[in-house]
Amino acid sequence: MAYDERLARFRQAHLNPFDKASEAPPQERPDGGYPDPGQRLEPPSGDPGSALDLGLAEDHFSRPVGLILASDVQQLRQAIEECKRLILALPEHSEQQKDAVVRLIHLRLKLQELKDPGEDEPNIRVVLEHRFYKEKSKSVKQMCDKCSTIIWGLIQTWYTCTGCYYRCHSKCLPLVSKPCVRAKVSHQAEYQLSICPESGLDSQDYRCAECRAPVSLRGVPSEARQCDYTGLYYCSSCHWNDLAVVPARAIHNWDFEPRKVSRCSMRYLALMVSRPVLKLREINPLLFNYVEELVEIRKLRQDILLMKPYFITCKEAMEARLLLQLQDRQHFVENDEMYSLQDLIDIEAGRLSCSLTEIHTLFAKHIKLDCERCQAKGFVCELCKEGDVLFPFDSHTSVCTDCSAVFHRDCYYDNSTTCPKCARLSLRKQSLFQDSTMEAEP
Repeated sequence: MAYDERLARFRQAHLNPFDKASEAPPQERPDGGYPDPGQRLEPPSGDPGSALDLGLAEDHFSRPVGLILASDVQQLRQAIEECKRLILALPEHSEQQKDAVVRLIHLRLKLQELKDPGEDEPNIRVVLEHRFYKEKSKSVKQMCDKCSTIIWGLIQTWYTCTGCYYRCHSKCLPLVSKPCVRAKVSHQAEYQLSICPESGLDSQDYRCAECRAPVSLRGVPSEARQCDYTGLYYCSSCHWNDLAVVPARAIHNWDFEPRKVSRCSMRYLALMVSRPVLKLREINPLLFNYVEELVEIRKLRQDILLMKPYFITCKEAMEARLLLQLQDRQHFVENDEMYSLQDLIDIEAGRLSCSLTEIHTLFAKHIKLDCERCQAKGFVCELCKEGDVLFPFDSHTSVCTDCSAVFHRDCYYDNSTTCPKCARLSLRKQSLFQDSTMEAEP
């Protein structure tokens, strides 16, 4: 056969010159000749992969592989349905079926890209007190909190609430029905302190406590999942089996094992974990009798409160910003009663005792050794008038509740009849009163 004739037949039939197996010898016609070089070779009609070969085979003379010519949603949906039927018709685990699956994926991604809004969307959206910001990250894999499907950052636009970190597709924004949890934290910053207060599915009318979708313990139509924090039942879209430490179990049972909670409860607990809203002496005062670490932490906090007046009036301490050592736990320099859930978690893990002891040592070193101004504000025991300079946070001292004078503990309890400083102040007030009355007389 002449070379020009074979080249013409190759160009007309779009054969792959690198695929030797697909090249077949020319078929003779009934009259003994060969096909006309100008005639188009048609694929066999009975082969289900023939159409796929024409669309996916390597062809350097037509459009590139994988190029999708469908330009609207309707055409893409038709192409997807045709590709699905073709996959079912092709032999399983064949190369043609694998190529068809790849083409189906490309078609679906293209369809999703057309359905999602473009880059002209605003960067900030406010929905039900959520403040949504458009995300720039494209490689992080996230789950949509509304439709419970994967967010493909490469081809989809998605938003995150800066208050409660609620994530969703841009197309799901109009469907959001859950208010921002941060607004609830701002309006009602308190915990549910009853351990799993279950009331039963019948009290919820066999519906999800949040989205009101029908639920059942049998999983039909949807599985009912209980939140250990609220005691209510939720559907699988509102309860993803997230784990969190439940405050009621920590306070009443000193139990910090994470329990399954709903998405809403998980976000609420995450926002509340560092807020000092737990007054342990009122909620469970007996807890200090069984947890030794709590007694130690309370003593360290009381000492830090006694050190605070020294730092406020010390120029060097203000320049060194020593009180910023507790900037993550600001309530430690305000009172010794309020605790956050994170404080209790760190106490149980042993982290808070170590860090607070180091800060206590640093503060005491500044007052007693490094700063002369703070040393000058020490006390001498007026009962025995012996020993070193005393400070109210020393372990062997006692402080008068009326005048804040500092004494040795043993001296104070042995001579507990009257505080010398209080007696001196009382005499001074009496003398001033007598002088004023004498001047008032004619």
